[in-house]
Amino acid sequence: MDLMRSMLAGHPEEIYSLLKFKLGGCETVQAKCHYDQMCPSMRTCYQYLNQTSRSFAAVTQALDGDLRDAVCIFYLVLRALDTVEDDMTIPLDTKLDMLHSFHTYLQDPAWRFMESNEKDKKVLEDFPTISQEFRKLKPLYQEVISDICRRMGAGMAEFVQRSDVDTLADWDKYCHYVAGLVGIGLSRLFSGSEFEDELVGEDTDLANSMGLFLQKTNIIRDYLEDQVDGREFWPRQVWSKHAKKLSDFRQPEMSQNALWCLNELVTNALLHVPDVLKYMSRLRNQSVFNFCAIPQVMAIATLARCYNNPKVFRGVVKIRKGEAVKMMIHATSMENFKGIMRPFCEEIFSKMTLQDPSYSVTMETVDTIRQLTETSHALSVQRTLTPLHVSCALVVAAITWQYWTQIHWIYDHYLDWK
Repeated sequence: MDLMRSMLAGHPEEIYSLLKFKLGGCETVQAKCHYDQMCPSMRTCYQYLNQTSRSFAAVTQALDGDLRDAVCIFYLVLRALDTVEDDMTIPLDTKLDMLHSFHTYLQDPAWRFMESNEKDKKVLEDFPTISQEFRKLKPLYQEVISDICRRMGAGMAEFVQRSDVDTLADWDKYCHYVAGLVGIGLSRLFSGSEFEDELVGEDTDLANSMGLFLQKTNIIRDYLEDQVDGREFWPRQVWSKHAKKLSDFRQPEMSQNALWCLNELVTNALLHVPDVLKYMSRLRNQSVFNFCAIPQVMAIATLARCYNNPKVFRGVVKIRKGEAVKMMIHATSMENFKGIMRPFCEEIFSKMTLQDPSYSVTMETVDTIRQLTETSHALSVQRTLTPLHVSCALVVAAITWQYWTQIHWIYDHYLDWK
């Protein structure tokens, strides 16, 4: 109830969005699956999708046509591959062999792995169900998924033998292997479905940037979580200018140095925004646009919250639930997409300081995004919110509270994208 009061006091328009979402404004993530019409194995695959993904499941099930099943299987195959990479109990030699060979298991009806200790081990233990549905996809989809799996496995094998990420070029390379290739694969699936133009699948540079923007945001936000788990993904080339060890940023006396490093990495991630905007401008199918737009606006919102924020080194920085729902409802057109991106760019600008070593690069980057996100209207709920809307939000707060469990579920399983 304290959270509700806080939102009512400071952000009443978010109550309006939450209520609108609950009362029918959730079309962007409305599942189009008819489970009763599926064969048991495909139904099981969607069950695994919902169990293993907080972000992919909702928008995947809202995709049109046969693209929906293809993206579901694509995710599960890469989830299984990623589970192998994450499992530190697998001997290195065995893991390297599995990563390099994983794409061949798609054609082996009997292959499964029963020795994983990871939380998502089910996708390895029941891999025959996933591979069976993979082999039912049309050949073009199979070719794309197998190729991306092969390339990602090889990239993971390269980095699993390294203790950290050294240069910014290494950072880009790592993010390419684990996320950029996902963007490339998805783009090829979009084009292969004929919902999108061939150019969407052919322009691998833009597709790669889509993935890098999301992955870098995750890495920046998850500093503390990765430190606790003994992982380091921030590039040494940047953090070594400000500390002897990456873990030093957790110390109070290193707070200023930590922020300078953080801000430089946020700026580096923002360099992908022009590519993101160009990619999004090419999309024509509504379900594909929603699928791509929502994670991207969540990413820039997260970067805006992280920028110059010492909480990155002390806890978890998250977007407010109501704010996330508001973005999700409105991120359905290019004009609205730009209208959502622009305020977060301005939020970063408002927190910039001349003393920051990366100030000039950040300023140049922010100015570029400003020019590219010029639009005839801001996010519509911000422009049109009136005292009447605020009054209505206050009146219906009690009703909304009845639905808070469902809203919290939406946030945990979808809006807390990762």
